[in-house]
Amino acid sequence: MSAPRAETGNEPSGGPGDPGHVATAGLSLSPFRGLRYDPHRVGDLAAVTSPPYDVVDPGRRLDLETADPHNIVRLILPRPEPEDAGDRPDRDTRYRHAARLLRDWRRQGVLTADPRPALYVYEQRTPSGTLQRGLIGALAVSGPEAGVVLPHEDVMPKPVADRVGLMRTTRANLEPLLLTYRGHGRAADVVDRTAGTEPLLATTTSDGTHHRLWAVTDPADLAAVTRDLATCRALIADGHHRWEMYLRLQREHRHLPRSPWDRGLVLLVDTDRYPLRVRAIHRVLHRLPLDAALAALDPAAWRVTALPGALPDALDALTEAHRSPGNSFVLTAGDGRFHLLTGPDEATLADAVRTDRPEEWRRLDATVLHAVLLDRTWHVPDSPEHIGYLHAAEAAVREAARTGGTAVLLHPVEERVVRRLAEQGVTMPRKSTSFGPKPATGLVLRSLELG
Repeated sequence: MSAPRAETGNEPSGGPGDPGHVATAGLSLSPFRGLRYDPHRVGDLAAVTSPPYDVVDPGRRLDLETADPHNIVRLILPRPEPEDAGDRPDRDTRYRHAARLLRDWRRQGVLTADPRPALYVYEQRTPSGTLQRGLIGALAVSGPEAGVVLPHEDVMPKPVADRVGLMRTTRANLEPLLLTYRGHGRAADVVDRTAGTEPLLATTTSDGTHHRLWAVTDPADLAAVTRDLATCRALIADGHHRWEMYLRLQREHRHLPRSPWDRGLVLLVDTDRYPLRVRAIHRVLHRLPLDAALAALDPAAWRVTALPGALPDALDALTEAHRSPGNSFVLTAGDGRFHLLTGPDEATLADAVRTDRPEEWRRLDATVLHAVLLDRTWHVPDSPEHIGYLHAAEAAVREAARTGGTAVLLHPVEERVVRRLAEQGVTMPRKSTSFGPKPATGLVLRSLELG
């Protein structure tokens, strides 16, 4: 892993519009010709957007598909028409369907390319008052050995292969990854100054979040962004599987000079200016009833406390428990019963959790949950048939009630802990964190055919 960010004086040799340049000292973000919905062809821009693909559950997917025939979810989670699929609706069929839709929408003028390459300032304002601003651009792709883009979570092969197949076939970056960095203020100043002008688009999605987008094309502004990012590195906040997709496709096309596969679509947020919110991702153990989960616990290693009240009270108890040493979780079957689980004892921790990682990693709730409880105590395989990952505690409780399983509610990890581990080259168990607000999908796309 490379040294932490420092002023080196080694700025990228190419200009911000040079697609062949690969960052060496730090981040290299290039303008691109954004592919955007024509508001005159789709009417309500909010009706064609979607959350990121991996947080769209089946019910939400159907709602999005019916909201507008051109909703972006039809590209990121394609469902072939019966005449496309025939008797075998395999993955390749889905990818070809998405590629055909993308071509059709471009030919029909539903999606049109901006006339000039640009970086895009993107603003989100949530109903709670959270304001987030950042830059959308084509970021030079580099592996963890370069120390420029830092992953903090493990990935699973199947989701990566799925995203690779989709991007390879559509030849497009359909949604931006969310990355954070800590800059010197020059890029953030460009962002804030641009946000004071008339936006390219403005819309409000069904969750009440206001979204605005601007294009940055002024050479002086682009140069300021380049200088600021040249000595920075980024943390992947959301999109580890898609970043691994970028790396894999870059390797596939390494024989091509100045390849558009050397860059990927990202939203970069300077967290010195706009701190992100970090939430937990909860687990639902579909095939493990709560009574069986409680019965399997070793009373010498764990303490179980029945909690009075409803879900908000249980989450308050979880927050309070995190002020004490050790790990804590809330278990529920979704039937109104909540149990606070605290522990384990030091002997269990030493026996179950690998010792070749930093102590801070060994004591993470997600580490202990997977290494001690899921692997050793409950023997639950980490597969979609056995474990569901949900971002909202309410949704996890409902899912446990529906499946007859157990919801395991977690407390969020602090961003400083995530970054500290990432800077040591240590990844957390997958789905350990949920950074937000997440960028809406569909406001701007990147077609590799445009360079």
